[in-house]
Amino acid sequence: MAWRDSRRSRSRLLLFISAIVLGIAALVGINGFGDNLARTIDEQAQELLGADLVLSAGQPFKPDFQPVIGPAVVSASYEAAFPSLVQFPKGNGVRLAQVRAIQGDFPYYGIWLTEPTAAAQEFRQASRTNQPIALVDDALLVQFAARVGDSIRVGRVVFRIAGRVRKTPGQSEFNAAVAPTVFIPGNYQLTTTGQPDSTSLLARTELIKQGSRVQYRIYYKMQPGIAPERLRDPLMDIPSQENIRAETVVSRKEQTGRAFSDLTRFLNLVAFVALLLGCVGVASAVSLYVREKVASVAVLRCLGASGQQALLIYLLQTALMGLVGAVVGAALGTAIQLALPRLFAGFLPVAVNITISWSAVGQGILTGLLVAVLFALLPLLSIRRVSPLRTLRASYEEDATRPDPLRWVVFGLIVLFILGFAYLQTRDVKQSLGFVGGLVVAFGVLAGVGQGLRLLVRRFFPVSWSYVWRQGLANLYRPNNQTLLLTVSIGLGVFLMATLYLLQGLLLSRVQLSASGKQPNLVLFDIQTEQKAGVGQLLQRRGLPIMQEVPIVTMRLTSINGRTISQMKKDTANGPSTRMLTREYRVTYRDTLNPGSEKLAAGQTPRLGADGIPRISMDEDFARRLKLELNDTLVFNVQGAPLTTILGGTRTIDWSRVQTNFLVVFPKGVLEQAPQFHVLLTRVPNNQALGAVQRDLVAQFPNVSAIDLGLILQTLDDILSKISFVIRFMALFSIATGVVVLISSVVISRYQRVQESVLLRTLGASRRQILRITLVEYALLGLLAAVAGLLLAVGAAWALATWIFEVAFVPQLSPLLVLAASTTALTVLIGLLNSRDVLTRPPLEILRGEAG
Repeated sequence: MAWRDSRRSRSRLLLFISAIVLGIAALVGINGFGDNLARTIDEQAQELLGADLVLSAGQPFKPDFQPVIGPAVVSASYEAAFPSLVQFPKGNGVRLAQVRAIQGDFPYYGIWLTEPTAAAQEFRQASRTNQPIALVDDALLVQFAARVGDSIRVGRVVFRIAGRVRKTPGQSEFNAAVAPTVFIPGNYQLTTTGQPDSTSLLARTELIKQGSRVQYRIYYKMQPGIAPERLRDPLMDIPSQENIRAETVVSRKEQTGRAFSDLTRFLNLVAFVALLLGCVGVASAVSLYVREKVASVAVLRCLGASGQQALLIYLLQTALMGLVGAVVGAALGTAIQLALPRLFAGFLPVAVNITISWSAVGQGILTGLLVAVLFALLPLLSIRRVSPLRTLRASYEEDATRPDPLRWVVFGLIVLFILGFAYLQTRDVKQSLGFVGGLVVAFGVLAGVGQGLRLLVRRFFPVSWSYVWRQGLANLYRPNNQTLLLTVSIGLGVFLMATLYLLQGLLLSRVQLSASGKQPNLVLFDIQTEQKAGVGQLLQRRGLPIMQEVPIVTMRLTSINGRTISQMKKDTANGPSTRMLTREYRVTYRDTLNPGSEKLAAGQTPRLGADGIPRISMDEDFARRLKLELNDTLVFNVQGAPLTTILGGTRTIDWSRVQTNFLVVFPKGVLEQAPQFHVLLTRVPNNQALGAVQRDLVAQFPNVSAIDLGLILQTLDDILSKISFVIRFMALFSIATGVVVLISSVVISRYQRVQESVLLRTLGASRRQILRITLVEYALLGLLAAVAGLLLAVGAAWALATWIFEVAFVPQLSPLLVLAASTTALTVLIGLLNSRDVLTRPPLEILRGEAG
């Protein structure tokens, strides 16, 4: 019966069920991409790390250092990595880069893609023969128009560029853009002091000074068949090694997979919103479809069919159409997988191998079927209560005298389904509840606006207005009106797009604060104490102000309230994470807070206590994550010397300002004699002055590095643009779904509206009048939905700016007005296109066609 009854209505069923196709396509595409990415990461885990085991530390490894798995080591490579200014003598170009001095055959796994190909082997040979050659990231060569064979100055040594680096194992284009790398041969033997031999290329650069920020690493290649558990914690039996971190293939795979699984889960939620938007169209279209089938259901009831049988007939129809839509969406989503690796290419450390993910396809089909059935059930429930008397009497009130308790059951199932899906993506109950709550608020507000418009127009109908305006406004509340449907579907799409736009503006505004007004735009760091005066004189000769001078001391935490770091590392379930406990702290000393970026949260500002113990100040959020309270005792290791402190206060820090912010601040009178380096902040008026200062630094103080905040802002802008493009790409599915819902709802209601329009034509209304009536109706609907969506977006963005990003919320209104105008125009265009039959054909012809 379901099959036979659907023969005359399949085109309508296919039209409204197409609303869920894009949502399923987005889900399957993202899920399939996530599955392929996880599989690729698993297959290429060793290439991500480039070795079986990596040990890293902020201090040089001792010459006799050996991990506990030493007998299983086949080969080892050594690296010292640090930021430094590099110069291209050919054009005098200067740029801050990440210098990696490598000794050995790293990487052991994966392809080190260089041009020419032989450059990688030449580099490895140079690390043994002390030849000054370098491999340079492609982005750096492109920026300064340099070529293979040119020279690059790193510190006091000029290296010949032997090749350009296209790809390094474990490094993405994203990382290369932020910190382009220059590889130089390490070729150093550690002396008893832990410093490289004076004859090595690294030592001759004169870039590593006392207090310099250097990351030392050892890459190990192990014998085949080593059990992963033996590599999981190779330092646990070595005393006094809290400052050394270990990374294995397993840990890198988990870390990388976790990072990108979070991304795919977020995008899944965006896709799920598109699917829910389509479901609104499904529910509304089924509601209109049910109204057409009331007479058929009444006849079936007269012939002996029960209300439950009638319900199942039409539920089968919608379920089958939902299955068709889900299958089509799954096929489209599988095709989308081919585009996503290119979309994310700049952020991925691996080349994703694409295959069909049947689990993603199955999940998409099942999800599409469930949402089609759940959302179609809401209007279909009324079929159970259609009386056989409907064949004789067309009373709509009879079936609506009592509320249907099953509707609340269906509402509950829908909420549980959405909550369950959100939890599967986030694995966090609070985030899932927040997601569902936000959707409920958005749908509720938009539905309230639509319902309120209908009530207000009916209650305060302008009887004195012109005929065209009265007819257009009356269409907003007449039977078969689309006010509620279009307000929700269009408003939700506008809400998503406007919120994403405003969030992008917020993120950019956070970093652009540092470039405004007279804020510093050049940071000089790694300045040794004896160099501070000389660097200051260099800036003065160039006419540049010293806007801030900050001393920095490096240290590590050794105990909290009498418990050592080794003891606390074994209790990670109840204590801070191992990474927080073993990190290196870079602190400064002062007795005041920065007025522009710091506020006192609790306690007092840094001061020296009467008992001689310094009272330090810590970032409020960081202290909470360390599970610290005021007056807790902390012992630091200041480059070999223990220093006892007490937590005397906490601060809130505005990290959006690109300046010298610190997690920990000491009072004056404690660290002045400790080994330290200094940071100077200045402002350069243009790129010419910037280039001159950088060239002077390279010539006179090669170990001093300079951060060009203008370049950082430009790079960050490019990165945010790429990220926002990815998010817009996913939001496009929501907008496209909204358009499909809009088209389908207008087309479906056309079968009712055409009779009204033909009646107006028969009574003498001109085509121009009907056109203007349609224009008024859809213009009001489109404008109202767009304005409602924009107000929701502004409210959401304001909340995020106030409570999450903590920045001033100053939205740009002109693009939002363009979005509202475009949405209104699109709504009017679709409405007019669907009314063209009434405008172009004679009334008699249409009436005969409708009768037939």
